[in-house]
Parts: sequence; C-alpha cells; structure tokens
Amino acid sequence: MDLVKQFPDLMAGKKILYVHGFASSGQSGTVTRLRTVFPNATVIAPDLPIHPQEALDLLHHVCDTEQPDLIIGTSMGGMYTEQLRGYDRICVNPALEIAETMKAHGMTGTQQFQNPRLDGVQEFYVDKALVKEYRDVSEQRFQGMTPEDERRVYGLFGDKDDLVDTLGMFSEHYSQNTNFHGGHRMDDHSFMHSVVPVIRWIDDRQEHRQRPIIYIGIETMSRELKPAPSCQKAIRLLIEHYEVFFVSPPPLGGGLGETVQCATTLSWLYEHINVPAWQHTIFTPRRELLYGDYFIQGQGAGGKEQEVELMATPIEFGSDTFKTWDDIIEYFSRLGGQ
Repeated sequence: MDLVKQFPDLMAGKKILYVHGFASSGQSGTVTRLRTVFPNATVIAPDLPIHPQEALDLLHHVCDTEQPDLIIGTSMGGMYTEQLRGYDRICVNPALEIAETMKAHGMTGTQQFQNPRLDGVQEFYVDKALVKEYRDVSEQRFQGMTPEDERRVYGLFGDKDDLVDTLGMFSEHYSQNTNFHGGHRMDDHSFMHSVVPVIRWIDDRQEHRQRPIIYIGIETMSRELKPAPSCQKAIRLLIEHYEVFFVSPPPLGGGLGETVQCATTLSWLYEHINVPAWQHTIFTPRRELLYGDYFIQGQGAGGKEQEVELMATPIEFGSDTFKTWDDIIEYFSRLGGQ
C-alpha cells in the first residue's frame, strides 16, 4: 500500500461504517485502507448475512446503536448504503440491480467468500430463491428519499467498471455523482485519489471547517495538453490542506464553440485531475471577483485585467520565484496549510 497516507485529523473521533460487497466480509482490503488512512476514526465493518433482508436489518440495527458519522458501501454494499436514510453516505459502484448482476456474471451456485469471516464460513450457495430475495431488497432503492438524503449522498462510479453500470439510474435521484478512474474493485490509487477527497469534503462540512481557498488557473497546468511536470503531485498535496478550485476563462464568441471549449476543459480536468476537480471548476472572465487566499495563475493570464488587484494573494506561475510546480510545492510546504 505504497500510495496510502495517514490523515490523523480527518474523521478523528468519529465512526465510519463500511458495508462490504457480495461474497466479501468485514476483513476486506478496503477496511484495512480505512483504518490505515484514518487512524483516529473507529471503523465498523460487520460481516453481512447472506440473506439480504437480514443484512439490511443488521445494518439498520448497527446504525441505530452506533450512529455512524459516515457510511461507505461498495458494490452490493453500495446498494444497501443507499437505503440507510439519514446519514452521510458514499456509494461506490453501487449494485442497484444486484439480482441482474448476479445472473449476468455467474454469481449463482456455490460461491467462495473472498475474505475470511468471523464465523469461519468459507462458502455459500446462491439459488433462484436467494436471487429473488436480492431482487426484492434492491427494489426498495430510493424509497422514502428526502431532500436531506439527496444532499448527503455521494455516488462514485469507476470508469473501467465492467461488472456494474448504474450511474444513469443513480443520477436520476442523486445529483452528487461522478466517475472516477478505476474499476469495480477499489485499489490504493482509486481510494486515495477518488474516495478520500470526498471524505474530506464531508468531514469539513460536518466540522464547519473552512479551509483557505486556492484558485488555480487552467493555463498553469498543462503543456501541449499534458500535465505540467509535478502539477498533479502539487494538487494532491494542496487539497490536503486547502479548498482548491480550478479557473478557466470562458471562450469568446459564445455559441457552439464556447460549449465545445468548456467541454474540452472539463474533459482535461476529468482525465488528469479527476474527482478533486468535480464541482470545483469555475469559468469566468473576471478573476478579480473571486475572493480567496491564493491565486496561482500564469503571467499575463488576465490580460488587461492583470491591472486589477486580485482578491487573493497572486502566485505568478512562470515567474522567477515560481518557475515550476516544484517551486509552488516548496512554497506551500513552508506555509503548512496557512
């Protein structure tokens, strides 16, 4: 787990309920990541019963007794998590049509658990009756949703997921959803760069924490459409301490060309920055109206507007002081999050 870092302050003193996927257990690799990354949080990860209504009843009981601050569910666990109303939740590749997924991918007959369970059981059998049970429970999805649920639920969908595709269904009910770079099963990279940023946003909201704001001009980030050296590294470090927004001037002329250029910018940010740029991208010709703490932009990026004082400390990328992103990394490392 070379990519995994610890964040002792995130979710400190709080409870995270993890809901595992089909044929998994509370001893999965994701549970290990959660406990490693958030050492001062309590991670609750029960082994779920095979029968889905029993599993859902158990989860409701755990929620009632433990009152978790955050629930994270993957795959089948994402399907259950969506139904646990009234909590902050992250559904990762939720198998909202689990019965159809089971039939389409040979998840019937004798199945082996992928991770050890506390009861020592190593295999189970899936017949037509059990598939129907899963269908009945999955069809409870979205029932009893409230406006609070819509605000407190995030959906993350791997762009290389070849097992489950429920983004369309999910987005009909929840607006906070996006793709991340990864497959159906999370690895260290997808967890650290896709799930952890969302957990940080949730923790900040729960704590009413306001981080210093950094704006980054899109012109500083690429060379010939490729990320500038150390740019991605810098952004991953900055988002640990700051609220980071990406700023692009809107194209002149309007019409279809403007739409295409905006889409190109968003596509570039999705490809190279991914989840941290989600809901954190601003198109404006008036950078001087953005109020924040720091503004990293290219020399002359604002044209005549450079004569107007920014409402943030300017960091002129490409200047003698900040020739490279490594210079910017060094500068903000010295600030220590201030």
